[in-house]
Amino acid sequence: MENWIKVFESDMQVRAEIVKGVLEENEINAVVLNKKETIYHVFGTYEVLVQKKDLLLANNIIQNEITF
Repeated sequence: MENWIKVFESDMQVRAEIVKGVLEENEINAVVLNKKETIYHVFGTYEVLVQKKDLLLANNIIQNEITF
């Protein structure tokens, strides 16, 4: 995972999945990493990761095209 970098973080899985979907629609490979605590699922977040080469484009899309 050394070529991947976090571009979005949320405590709501649905928001992370929306970001991933929008990025993939723009031909950017993205993955959602579940960082929630495994027993109670109360603490932690979901992270969206992209390859480092796509960082600037992904940040631009997230900031300008996604609203919740």
